[in-house]
Amino acid sequence: MATGVPEFREVAWRACKYGKVINSLSVGGRNEAHHSGFTDDRKYLWAGGLDTNKIFIFDVHTDPAKPKLHKVIVDFVSKSGGVVGPHTTYALPGRMLITGLSNNKDHGGRTALVEYSNSGEHITTHWTPTDSDLRGAIKTGKYADGYGYDVRVLPRRNVMISSSFTGWSNYMMDFGKMLADPEAMKHFGNTVVQWDLHARQPKKVFDVPGAPLKIRCAWDPNHNYCFTTTALTSKIWLIYEDQKEEWQAKEVADIGNPSKIPLPVDISIQSDDNMLWVNTFMDGKTRGFDVSDPFNPKQVFEQKIGSQVNMVSSSWDGKRLYYTSSLLANWDKKGQDNEQYLKLYSWDGKKLTEQFAIDFIKEKLGRAHQMRFGAYSLYTAKPSDKLLAKLNP
Repeated sequence: MATGVPEFREVAWRACKYGKVINSLSVGGRNEAHHSGFTDDRKYLWAGGLDTNKIFIFDVHTDPAKPKLHKVIVDFVSKSGGVVGPHTTYALPGRMLITGLSNNKDHGGRTALVEYSNSGEHITTHWTPTDSDLRGAIKTGKYADGYGYDVRVLPRRNVMISSSFTGWSNYMMDFGKMLADPEAMKHFGNTVVQWDLHARQPKKVFDVPGAPLKIRCAWDPNHNYCFTTTALTSKIWLIYEDQKEEWQAKEVADIGNPSKIPLPVDISIQSDDNMLWVNTFMDGKTRGFDVSDPFNPKQVFEQKIGSQVNMVSSSWDGKRLYYTSSLLANWDKKGQDNEQYLKLYSWDGKKLTEQFAIDFIKEKLGRAHQMRFGAYSLYTAKPSDKLLAKLNP
């Protein structure tokens, strides 16, 4: 998924097409698409434009090798009651939950979670708690800023966790200009919110200073915790349920040298919950943390992936790691450092070995931001020979 023009890149697994782009689909314009997500039946992929506020719904099941644009939602702002910057699209049973980054009143960070049906009809909007409107939540520290960014759920604990970033005025600004603007730097989120999942009711607002971005929760059904990292303060935070079944937030590790602001961006937890991969944009590095004790992460690996790196996704077996390069169109590096790529590495537990790299600039594919993977194990039927033939012409 490219940040400028939403497009699909499908990588065939057969030898003759391995590591090659076999199809792309452009919707035109500079939408600044970010975290797409499958519907619960994995038949459709939703992607929102941070700049245009459009929601693109793609048919990815009729012919996975040739996705089709199924529907475009153009009234997201009005239907949601003023939410701007649809970021994460996250599946719930029969629903899609969309996190906003901003609002249409002041383009600041005040925002909401917006709920849609799978067919693309607006259902309701859940505004994040602020000092002036806590919406029944308990403020546990100094902040209740009402910002938003990412979301994850733990249905077995009736818990939803959301994080916070910054508003339209900042994320659409040139990165260097923003860093030099003291007023702009004041407008970043400092909170993580615990919600009652079923009621969509905020319960606690935690202080997590420095723009906590991605939320990634443990996979094991007995592990009731999630991680986030703070972009501006370079910390790993643990969001966890304590022995009294109360949720808490705790800073548990530094990432690199925080004084140099390596800018942690994306994280990925291996399926055994033992390794947390953390990418830092400014130095282009990926770091592996042993999180077998989630309260005491230990860095055990570090490698430079490129001049800049954004997202990382670990395969389910933990043997492969996928990386993309683009953070935001106006925040990416300039000149030769503006590398745009999708890379695959194998991981043997000790070292990363590059398997392929797709140069998005050379291929004229825009800015590579995010990856989403299908999994036949999540379907009721295996792929047909006819479908495999289409994937491997």
